[in-house]
Amino acid sequence: MTQPETRTLDVPGAVLRYDVRVAEGSSAPTLLMFGSPMDASGFTDLAERFEDRTVVTYDPRGTGRSQRTATGESTPDQHADDLHRLISDLGGGPVDIFASSGGAVNALALVAGHPEQVRTLVAHEPPAAQVLPDREQALAALDGIRRTYERDGFGPAMAKFISIVMVKGPVPADFADQPVQPAAFGLPTEDDGSRDDPLLAQNLITCTHYEHDFNALRAAPTRIVIAVGAESEDELAHRGGLAFAERLGSASVKFPSHHGGFMAGEHGMKGDPDGFAVALRLVLDA
Repeated sequence: MTQPETRTLDVPGAVLRYDVRVAEGSSAPTLLMFGSPMDASGFTDLAERFEDRTVVTYDPRGTGRSQRTATGESTPDQHADDLHRLISDLGGGPVDIFASSGGAVNALALVAGHPEQVRTLVAHEPPAAQVLPDREQALAALDGIRRTYERDGFGPAMAKFISIVMVKGPVPADFADQPVQPAAFGLPTEDDGSRDDPLLAQNLITCTHYEHDFNALRAAPTRIVIAVGAESEDELAHRGGLAFAERLGSASVKFPSHHGGFMAGEHGMKGDPDGFAVALRLVLDA
Protein backbone atom coordinates (compact mmCIF):
# COMPACT_ATOMS: atom_id res chain seq x y z
CA MET A 1 0.00 0.00 0.00
CA THR A 2 1.30 3.42 -0.96
CA GLN A 3 1.23 6.49 1.26
CA PRO A 4 -2.13 8.29 1.21
CA GLU A 5 -2.66 10.69 -1.69
CA THR A 6 -5.07 13.49 -0.84
CA ARG A 7 -7.45 14.57 -3.61
CA THR A 8 -10.08 17.29 -3.87
CA LEU A 9 -13.58 17.06 -5.33
CA ASP A 10 -16.02 19.91 -5.88
CA VAL A 11 -19.63 18.93 -5.17
CA PRO A 12 -22.78 21.07 -4.87
CA GLY A 13 -22.44 23.05 -1.66
CA ALA A 14 -19.05 21.71 -0.57
CA VAL A 15 -15.45 20.89 -1.42
CA LEU A 16 -14.57 17.34 -0.39
CA ARG A 17 -11.13 16.04 0.43
CA TYR A 18 -10.37 12.35 0.36
CA ASP A 19 -7.34 10.08 0.72
CA VAL A 20 -6.42 7.20 -1.57
CA ARG A 21 -4.06 4.42 -0.44
CA VAL A 22 -3.27 2.41 -3.55
CA ALA A 23 -2.46 -1.30 -3.31
CA GLU A 24 -0.44 -1.99 -6.45
CA GLY A 25 -1.51 -5.13 -8.31
CA SER A 26 -4.65 -5.71 -6.23
CA SER A 27 -7.67 -7.04 -8.12
CA ALA A 28 -10.09 -6.54 -5.21
CA PRO A 29 -12.68 -3.75 -5.36
CA THR A 30 -11.66 -0.46 -3.81
CA LEU A 31 -12.64 -0.33 -0.14
CA LEU A 32 -14.23 2.94 0.95
CA MET A 33 -14.29 3.65 4.71
CA PHE A 34 -16.12 6.53 6.39
CA GLY A 35 -18.29 7.76 9.22
CA SER A 36 -20.29 10.91 9.89
CA PRO A 37 -19.56 13.38 11.27
CA MET A 38 -16.26 11.61 12.05
CA ASP A 39 -13.63 12.51 9.47
CA ALA A 40 -11.00 10.32 7.79
CA SER A 41 -8.62 10.46 10.77
CA GLY A 42 -10.83 7.99 12.65
CA PHE A 43 -10.16 5.26 10.06
CA THR A 44 -6.36 5.46 9.85
CA ASP A 45 -5.64 2.34 11.91
CA LEU A 46 -8.29 0.24 10.18
CA ALA A 47 -7.14 1.32 6.71
CA GLU A 48 -3.57 0.28 7.49
CA ARG A 49 -4.80 -3.27 8.17
CA PHE A 50 -5.94 -3.66 4.55
CA GLU A 51 -2.61 -3.28 2.77
CA ASP A 52 -3.71 -5.71 0.04
CA ARG A 53 -6.56 -3.46 -1.11
CA THR A 54 -6.85 0.08 -2.36
CA VAL A 55 -8.51 1.97 0.51
CA VAL A 56 -10.21 5.35 0.31
CA THR A 57 -11.19 7.47 3.32
CA TYR A 58 -12.80 10.91 3.23
CA ASP A 59 -13.99 13.85 5.30
CA PRO A 60 -17.76 14.32 4.94
CA ARG A 61 -18.94 17.82 4.07
CA GLY A 62 -18.53 20.26 6.93
CA THR A 63 -16.01 18.09 8.83
CA GLY A 64 -12.24 17.95 8.89
CA ARG A 65 -10.79 19.28 5.66
CA SER A 66 -14.06 19.26 3.66
CA GLN A 67 -15.49 22.76 3.68
CA ARG A 68 -19.12 23.59 3.06
CA THR A 69 -20.06 26.45 0.77
CA ALA A 70 -23.76 26.09 1.64
CA THR A 71 -25.54 26.78 4.92
CA GLY A 72 -28.08 24.78 6.91
CA GLU A 73 -28.14 21.17 7.97
CA SER A 74 -26.42 18.38 6.03
CA THR A 75 -28.81 15.58 5.10
CA PRO A 76 -28.15 11.89 4.38
CA ASP A 77 -29.34 12.49 0.83
CA GLN A 78 -26.70 15.21 0.38
CA HIS A 79 -24.03 12.93 1.82
CA ALA A 80 -25.23 10.12 -0.45
CA ASP A 81 -24.92 12.38 -3.48
CA ASP A 82 -21.41 13.35 -2.34
CA LEU A 83 -20.50 9.67 -2.11
CA HIS A 84 -22.01 8.98 -5.53
CA ARG A 85 -19.82 11.72 -7.01
CA LEU A 86 -16.75 10.53 -5.09
CA ILE A 87 -17.16 6.95 -6.37
CA SER A 88 -17.66 8.32 -9.88
CA ASP A 89 -14.43 10.28 -9.47
CA LEU A 90 -12.69 7.02 -8.52
CA GLY A 91 -13.91 5.34 -11.72
CA GLY A 92 -17.51 4.52 -10.96
CA GLY A 93 -17.19 1.35 -8.89
CA PRO A 94 -18.58 -0.95 -7.82
CA VAL A 95 -16.74 -0.49 -4.54
CA ASP A 96 -16.95 -2.18 -1.16
CA ILE A 97 -17.93 0.08 1.73
CA PHE A 98 -17.41 -0.01 5.46
CA ALA A 99 -19.47 2.79 7.00
CA SER A 100 -20.02 3.43 10.69
CA SER A 101 -22.61 5.36 12.71
CA GLY A 102 -23.98 8.31 10.74
CA GLY A 103 -21.82 7.17 7.86
CA ALA A 104 -23.82 3.93 7.78
CA VAL A 105 -27.03 5.95 7.43
CA ASN A 106 -25.51 7.90 4.54
CA ALA A 107 -24.21 4.72 2.88
CA LEU A 108 -27.64 3.11 3.05
CA ALA A 109 -29.09 6.21 1.38
CA LEU A 110 -26.41 5.85 -1.32
CA VAL A 111 -27.31 2.21 -1.98
CA ALA A 112 -31.01 3.08 -2.19
CA GLY A 113 -30.23 5.60 -4.93
CA HIS A 114 -27.15 4.16 -6.67
CA PRO A 115 -26.96 0.43 -5.92
CA GLU A 116 -24.86 -0.24 -9.01
CA GLN A 117 -21.93 1.58 -7.38
CA VAL A 118 -21.65 -0.68 -4.32
CA ARG A 119 -20.84 -4.39 -4.29
CA THR A 120 -20.91 -4.96 -0.51
CA LEU A 121 -21.92 -2.51 2.20
CA VAL A 122 -21.05 -3.22 5.83
CA ALA A 123 -23.20 -0.75 7.77
CA HIS A 124 -21.90 -0.60 11.34
CA GLU A 125 -24.36 0.51 14.04
CA PRO A 126 -26.53 3.00 12.14
CA PRO A 127 -28.30 5.22 14.73
CA ALA A 128 -31.61 4.66 12.92
CA ALA A 129 -33.99 5.96 15.58
CA GLN A 130 -36.90 5.86 13.14
CA VAL A 131 -36.98 2.05 13.20
CA LEU A 132 -36.67 1.54 16.97
CA PRO A 133 -39.61 0.08 18.92
CA ASP A 134 -39.33 3.16 21.19
CA ARG A 135 -39.00 5.54 18.24
CA GLU A 136 -41.26 8.25 19.72
CA GLN A 137 -39.23 8.52 22.94
CA ALA A 138 -35.92 8.33 21.05
CA LEU A 139 -36.86 10.99 18.51
CA ALA A 140 -38.22 13.27 21.24
CA ALA A 141 -34.99 12.89 23.23
CA LEU A 142 -32.89 13.73 20.19
CA ASP A 143 -35.07 16.75 19.44
CA GLY A 144 -34.45 17.80 23.04
CA ILE A 145 -30.70 17.64 22.52
CA ARG A 146 -31.04 19.93 19.51
CA ARG A 147 -33.16 22.40 21.51
CA THR A 148 -30.57 22.32 24.31
CA TYR A 149 -27.84 23.14 21.80
CA GLU A 150 -29.79 26.05 20.34
CA ARG A 151 -30.60 27.39 23.81
CA ASP A 152 -27.51 26.61 25.92
CA GLY A 153 -24.68 25.80 23.50
CA PHE A 154 -22.18 23.00 23.04
CA GLY A 155 -21.40 21.75 26.58
CA PRO A 156 -24.92 20.99 27.85
CA ALA A 157 -26.02 19.57 24.49
CA MET A 158 -22.99 17.31 24.13
CA ALA A 159 -23.47 16.10 27.71
CA LYS A 160 -27.02 15.07 26.76
CA PHE A 161 -25.76 13.42 23.59
CA ILE A 162 -23.19 11.38 25.51
CA SER A 163 -25.90 10.44 27.98
CA ILE A 164 -28.27 9.14 25.32
CA VAL A 165 -25.46 7.19 23.67
CA MET A 166 -24.85 5.46 27.01
CA VAL A 167 -28.52 4.61 27.70
CA LYS A 168 -29.11 0.87 27.84
CA GLY A 169 -32.49 -0.20 26.55
CA PRO A 170 -35.46 2.00 25.64
CA VAL A 171 -34.95 5.75 25.89
CA PRO A 172 -36.80 7.20 28.90
CA ALA A 173 -39.86 9.28 28.00
CA ASP A 174 -38.60 12.12 30.22
CA PHE A 175 -35.05 12.12 28.86
CA ALA A 176 -35.33 15.65 27.43
CA ASP A 177 -36.28 17.01 30.86
CA GLN A 178 -33.48 15.34 32.80
CA PRO A 179 -30.78 17.72 34.13
CA VAL A 180 -27.28 17.61 32.64
CA GLN A 181 -23.86 18.27 34.15
CA PRO A 182 -21.39 19.14 31.37
CA ALA A 183 -18.50 19.33 33.81
CA ALA A 184 -19.02 15.66 34.69
CA PHE A 185 -17.97 14.81 31.14
CA GLY A 186 -15.14 17.35 31.02
CA LEU A 187 -17.22 19.64 28.80
CA PRO A 188 -17.42 23.44 28.98
CA THR A 189 -20.21 24.93 31.05
CA GLU A 190 -20.08 28.36 29.43
CA ASP A 191 -21.80 29.06 26.12
CA ASP A 192 -19.33 30.50 23.60
CA GLY A 193 -22.17 31.52 21.29
CA SER A 194 -21.16 29.27 18.39
CA ARG A 195 -23.77 27.08 16.72
CA ASP A 196 -21.76 25.38 14.00
CA ASP A 197 -20.79 22.03 15.52
CA PRO A 198 -20.76 19.33 12.77
CA LEU A 199 -22.68 16.86 14.93
CA LEU A 200 -25.11 19.01 16.88
CA ALA A 201 -25.85 21.63 14.24
CA GLN A 202 -25.44 19.82 10.94
CA ASN A 203 -26.06 16.06 11.24
CA LEU A 204 -27.74 14.94 14.48
CA ILE A 205 -31.41 15.35 13.58
CA THR A 206 -31.21 14.71 9.84
CA CYS A 207 -29.28 11.47 10.46
CA THR A 208 -31.28 9.95 13.32
CA HIS A 209 -34.67 11.00 11.90
CA TYR A 210 -33.96 9.83 8.35
CA GLU A 211 -36.63 7.58 6.82
CA HIS A 212 -34.98 4.87 4.70
CA ASP A 213 -36.36 3.40 1.50
CA PHE A 214 -36.50 -0.25 2.53
CA ASN A 215 -38.14 -1.33 -0.72
CA ALA A 216 -35.21 0.09 -2.69
CA LEU A 217 -32.70 -1.48 -0.31
CA ARG A 218 -34.31 -4.92 -0.54
CA ALA A 219 -34.38 -4.70 -4.34
CA ALA A 220 -30.74 -3.55 -4.63
CA PRO A 221 -28.14 -5.97 -6.01
CA THR A 222 -25.80 -4.69 -3.31
CA ARG A 223 -25.01 -7.14 -0.52
CA ILE A 224 -25.96 -5.26 2.67
CA VAL A 225 -24.55 -6.47 6.00
CA ILE A 226 -25.65 -4.75 9.21
CA ALA A 227 -22.94 -4.98 11.89
CA VAL A 228 -23.28 -4.34 15.63
CA GLY A 229 -20.71 -4.21 18.41
CA ALA A 230 -20.20 -7.05 20.87
CA GLU A 231 -19.73 -4.56 23.72
CA SER A 232 -22.46 -2.05 22.84
CA GLU A 233 -25.48 -4.27 23.37
CA ASP A 234 -28.72 -2.39 24.20
CA GLU A 235 -27.25 1.01 23.27
CA LEU A 236 -29.18 3.17 20.81
CA ALA A 237 -26.98 2.61 17.74
CA HIS A 238 -26.68 -1.12 18.45
CA ARG A 239 -30.45 -1.40 18.80
CA GLY A 240 -30.85 0.68 15.63
CA GLY A 241 -28.69 -1.82 13.76
CA LEU A 242 -30.70 -4.80 15.01
CA ALA A 243 -34.02 -3.15 14.14
CA PHE A 244 -32.70 -2.15 10.72
CA ALA A 245 -31.58 -5.69 9.93
CA GLU A 246 -35.00 -6.99 10.97
CA ARG A 247 -36.73 -4.52 8.64
CA LEU A 248 -34.44 -5.65 5.81
CA GLY A 249 -35.29 -9.27 6.56
CA SER A 250 -31.68 -10.22 7.24
CA ALA A 251 -29.52 -11.19 10.19
CA SER A 252 -27.05 -8.80 11.76
CA VAL A 253 -23.37 -9.68 12.25
CA LYS A 254 -21.59 -9.10 15.55
CA PHE A 255 -18.21 -7.32 15.35
CA PRO A 256 -15.61 -7.03 18.13
CA SER A 257 -15.64 -4.20 20.65
CA HIS A 258 -17.99 -1.22 20.75
CA HIS A 259 -19.35 1.64 18.60
CA GLY A 260 -15.80 2.80 17.90
CA GLY A 261 -14.31 -0.69 17.87
CA PHE A 262 -12.30 -0.09 14.70
CA MET A 263 -10.19 2.62 16.35
CA ALA A 264 -6.93 2.28 18.29
CA GLY A 265 -7.41 5.37 20.40
CA GLU A 266 -8.32 8.04 17.86
CA HIS A 267 -10.92 10.51 19.13
CA GLY A 268 -10.43 9.04 22.62
CA MET A 269 -11.97 5.68 21.67
CA LYS A 270 -9.89 2.56 22.27
CA GLY A 271 -11.29 -0.42 20.42
CA ASP A 272 -9.91 -3.60 18.90
CA PRO A 273 -8.77 -2.68 15.37
CA ASP A 274 -6.97 -6.01 14.88
CA GLY A 275 -10.02 -8.10 15.72
CA PHE A 276 -12.27 -5.67 13.89
CA ALA A 277 -10.19 -5.90 10.71
CA VAL A 278 -10.34 -9.70 10.82
CA ALA A 279 -14.13 -9.62 11.15
CA LEU A 280 -14.49 -7.07 8.36
CA ARG A 281 -12.24 -9.05 6.05
CA LEU A 282 -14.26 -12.22 6.66
CA VAL A 283 -17.48 -10.43 5.72
CA LEU A 284 -16.03 -8.76 2.64
CA ASP A 285 -14.46 -12.00 1.39
CA ALA A 286 -17.53 -14.16 2.03
